[in-house]
Amino acid sequence: MHKSRLAGFIIDCETDDLKSAGRFWSEALGMTSRPEPGSGKYMILDSGEENPYVEVQKVAHPSRVHLDIESDDIEAEVARLEKLGARRIGVIKNWCVMEAPTGQRFCVVPAERPGFAAKANQWD
Repeated sequence: MHKSRLAGFIIDCETDDLKSAGRFWSEALGMTSRPEPGSGKYMILDSGEENPYVEVQKVAHPSRVHLDIESDDIEAEVARLEKLGARRIGVIKNWCVMEAPTGQRFCVVPAERPGFAAKANQWD
């Protein structure tokens, strides 16, 4: 048995100027932004603790938006999603990049947000 839920949205930006991309999305969404310490790859937007997180990510592929699903058992969640028709694309650090049968990319990431245990969906 494991749990999972929507964790957040990542705004993938094919850019050399992450700071400007973060500033645009910060102002567009009315959220303050800050760089993720030490990465140089992410700007974190303050969406509030109770809401899904929003991040701006510097990428080398065409710009798009993807979502993250957080889980307390990544392998079990990936297997569950594969049974629904998703496929594994690759592993990065400690998360799995997947593709839905409808073509959208998304990630299964470790559960870290507050309230996960109480609010996540439970799967057999």
